This record gives sequence, structure tokens and C-alpha cells, in this order.
Amino acid sequence: MDNFNCWYQSIENSNNKYPIEEILYRCPETNSLLEVTHDLEALAKYDSKYWKDLFDSRYRKQNWPYGSGVWGKKEWVVPFIKDENIVSMYEGGTNLFWAERYGAQVGVEDLWIKMCGNSHTGSFKDLGMTVLVSAVKQLISNGKNISAVACASTGDTSAALSAYCAAAGIKSIVFLPKNKVSVAQLVQPLANGATVLSIDSDFDGCMKIVQKVCEEKNIYLANSINSLRIEGQKTISIELCQQFNWEIPDWVIIPGGNLGNISALGKGFLMLRDLGLIKKLPRLVCAQAENANPLYLSYLNNFENFESVKAKTTLANAIQIGDPVSVKKAIKILKEFDGIVEQASEDELASSTAKVDLTGTFNCPHTGVAITAFEKLVKKNVIKKNDKVVIISTAHGLKFVDSKIDYHLGNLSDISSTFSNLPIDVDNSIDKVLSVLDKHL
Repeated sequence: MDNFNCWYQSIENSNNKYPIEEILYRCPETNSLLEVTHDLEALAKYDSKYWKDLFDSRYRKQNWPYGSGVWGKKEWVVPFIKDENIVSMYEGGTNLFWAERYGAQVGVEDLWIKMCGNSHTGSFKDLGMTVLVSAVKQLISNGKNISAVACASTGDTSAALSAYCAAAGIKSIVFLPKNKVSVAQLVQPLANGATVLSIDSDFDGCMKIVQKVCEEKNIYLANSINSLRIEGQKTISIELCQQFNWEIPDWVIIPGGNLGNISALGKGFLMLRDLGLIKKLPRLVCAQAENANPLYLSYLNNFENFESVKAKTTLANAIQIGDPVSVKKAIKILKEFDGIVEQASEDELASSTAKVDLTGTFNCPHTGVAITAFEKLVKKNVIKKNDKVVIISTAHGLKFVDSKIDYHLGNLSDISSTFSNLPIDVDNSIDKVLSVLDKHL
């Protein structure tokens, strides 16, 4: 097989190209974000059947590392990394759940939830972090002086970074906004030996600090401003099509905060189209919490301008971001995909999460934002009854049990708790138990 190649390229000037082995986050000429660009001519020497057969032959097999949902597509992701430097925990390959019962309630039968939280650290962040930490290991083996890898996080990124760094034997440092992450999210980097700095700020403040720290020290930056992360996350699009026997859905809906995820989705679908594996593109929807909705406000003005906002507290804390670094990438993708941006209030996202949980899932509040967007678009008749729809569930609900418990106990202010379900206290008596059951059967 050919030696495939990729490089960094400015998103604002395609003539500005840089070696993939360099440590770069922004274009030195324009200060714009970079993206990893692949040599499509080399990849196109092999037809679509070849790639489909190759990817299918590897999928969830025990031929390490190619059984991973990410590394099974290595030629399309980061071909420069040697197999011995890959740090993988068998990420990807997550359940594409047919939400039959919930879909019937809403009136869309062909509804699917991609359960990306069913991963090693419980979120889709694993897909990008396996690539980034593997790249760091490769760079170190090439002689680069990297003392640690750092990120700002609202929880999930720090969990993924610390786990993969621990597996690789690389030091990790995470910057968390103080008292703004769940206990389950906080304990993950602590358990994996990361240096955890609790900053009296929000995510945007932590993001500013970590960038300055990485500039001053020989520390590698792991946030989605780093385009290597996107290469792993784009495999969601490829895997979706693979699970649908190489067909595409009509709609894909994903929650958005720092906006690397919507960018990654689009990039994956574009690569599939450009190499002939699919013939058309789905429509994409980026869902934001109303309390952190700068992209939604820009969408209302047809993206003519964008202004950051001061993010307010939201149950969907992983997307509580008012100044997203990947906004230009996101807007570019949404325009190309005839995309939509929708928002969800706190009551809407909490109710949507609880409602879909009652049909067999156990979703994070960020998924509730995406579910709210889905329901709104169905009510507006934008999404049709016969459309095939995929909602991306970005993290496992077990990371957010505190907010879920508070919902069912009615402890959340301004939240209706319409779908609350509480345990019933019953005396130690078979007659009392039977009497209660008679009322609930």
C-alpha cells in the first residue's frame, strides 16, 4: 500500500501548509486555526469498494490496533503515526441504538441515537484523544521535547486526556473551572494521576490560561484548537455510514460547545463523499444550550457576524462555553451542509433527557440539548416523518447522576420535572406492597 501523507493547512489560506510532525496549533502567517489535510489523490488510487472492504474487515476485530473504530481508519486519520506509538483503548465501535419507542412517540420511526458515551472514559472525547496522545508519543520518539500534555476542560476532555496519558506514561495537566464539574468527571483525572488545577473561573477563563501556559512551557496543548483531535472525532461520521451498510442518514444532530465536534462530523462526511463512498451529504444540526448559545445567535443573522457571550450556568456543563475556539470551522461546515443551529432552555433539555431515558437510554444533559433540537425541528416540520435521523449522544449519563437525581427529586429551580420518577416508601408488609403495586400495574 502507498505511503499516505497529511499535513497542516490554514483554514483561511490553503497555500499555507506545514509539516504534520511540527507542534502547531495556529497558522504562523494568518493566526487562523489549522486543519489536517490529506493527500486525497493518493487515497483515491483505491476505489470505494477497497476502502469499504478494508474498514469492514478490521471493524471490532482483535487485530491491534485496527479493531479500534478510529485506528481501523488509520490511513484516513493520521498515517504518519507508527503502530508502536499508538495509544488505544479500543475506542469507537459504539452502539447505534434504534430509538424505536421514543421515535414513535415523536412521530419519526427511523430515529437512531449514536451512544458515543459507551466508551473507555464515558464520552466521545476518547475518539480525538487516542489520536492526540498517540501523536505526542510519536513526536517524543522523533526527538521533540514535550514534558506534559495539558487541557482546559469542563470534565470529559480531562478524563480522556488523563486516561490516555496514563496508558502512554506521559504526564497530564488539566485546568478545571472550580465547582463547575460533576464529581464523576472530577474523579477521573484524579484517579489517572493527572495534575488537576481547579481554577476560580469558567471554561473560557481556563482556556485562556492553558494556552498561555503551553506557550511558556514545553507542554503540548490538547484542546480542540489542536486539529489532530478532529481527525479522531471525524470517524463518527465514517462509523455511522459503516453501521448503516454505507448508507447515510438524512440528518445528524449533535450538541455544540467549543464546536470541534460539528466540524469533525462535517469533515468525516466530506471525506466519504470525496473518495466516493457516499453520493450525498446529510444535513447537520448543531444544538446549543440557551445559556451558552453564541453560535445560535450568529445563525439567526445567517452567520453574518459572530460575537462571543458570557456563558451562564447550564446543566449541560460540557458545552457551557461562550467563546468557542472552533467557531470559524463550524460555520464553514454548517454552510456547506445546509446546516441548522437550534437551542434548548434548561427546562427543555432536562425534560428531554428524562423523557428519552424513560424509553431505555441513560443520556447526559448535553444529549438532552440535541434531543430538544430534534423535537423542535419535528414540530416545525423541518424533519419529516420518514427521515432517517441520528442524534449523537456525547457522554454517558452515569457522569451526571447528581443532576439526574436532583431532577427526579424536584430540586432544580425553574425545572418542571414533568417526568420525575421517585422510589415509593412501603411498609414491610406483603399486603402493603401488593396494594401499592395494584395502583401501578
